[in-house]
Amino acid sequence: MTGKFDLKLFKQWIARAPATREETLELRPASGLAAMLDQRRAPAIGDVLPPLWHWVYFTPTPLASDIDIDGHPKRGGFLPPVPLPRRMWAGSTFRFQAPLYLGETVQRQSRISSIKLKQGASGPLVFVNVGHECSVAGELRIAEEQTLVYMGADRTSSSENKPVEHNEKYTWFKRIEPDPVMLFRYSALTSNSHRIHYDREYAVLEERYPGLLVQAPLTATLLAELLRENCPNLHMTHFVFRALRPLVDTRPFSIYGRLEGDGSVALWALDADKVLAVQASARIIES
Repeated sequence: MTGKFDLKLFKQWIARAPATREETLELRPASGLAAMLDQRRAPAIGDVLPPLWHWVYFTPTPLASDIDIDGHPKRGGFLPPVPLPRRMWAGSTFRFQAPLYLGETVQRQSRISSIKLKQGASGPLVFVNVGHECSVAGELRIAEEQTLVYMGADRTSSSENKPVEHNEKYTWFKRIEPDPVMLFRYSALTSNSHRIHYDREYAVLEERYPGLLVQAPLTATLLAELLRENCPNLHMTHFVFRALRPLVDTRPFSIYGRLEGDGSVALWALDADKVLAVQASARIIES
């Protein structure tokens, strides 16, 4: 998929009215995520929904005829028709105003907030920012700014050509052994039909990755859970993550966290070669 970059056309999506969806936070998605994360305690109605767990709600349900070759919904609906074949979730920024609770009915409004064309080492890149706001009875609870990046078929990038070992001091550490079952379960929970996460032949032969890709939001969730496990009495007010390098199911990776002493937390994931793959940060306060 290639074509002309008509930024004037793309930016018509910024002027569109927000897409609104309302959903009750039922137990099944949260229970499924808890099980996937190997957590024995099942969540209950009335419990606080942990940070980033809202991603298993408000999941896409496109018609089969609206699915593109890569498994994503075809462009030109909610997202602009960017004529580049590969799309990745590059990162998100969150502000947690107040927690969500299981059993609540939540309204989410989504809009395209910006579209930018940049020139990368391997060709053009189009960055699309999507804003999401989750509210209950008119009260804003979570604000997210999500960045998607569209790329050409060439996977080469400067970060992948020049890997640098990352050896920062850490407070917590956990080794993650990804496998196809883990990736399939998370894709199912989030209704993510992107084939790079479950179709090995497509991921390797078409998009030329060395294996199935670990979902960026899954890695972000693992980092947030590392913080929550080690600071159970603290409340997260902000969270930012950036996906810098692919993680694949054929190799283990490690997640780390470090308290900074000023209410902030540094979080990161290293691939099997100790190269920085995901960088994140959070701010926390006492509950």
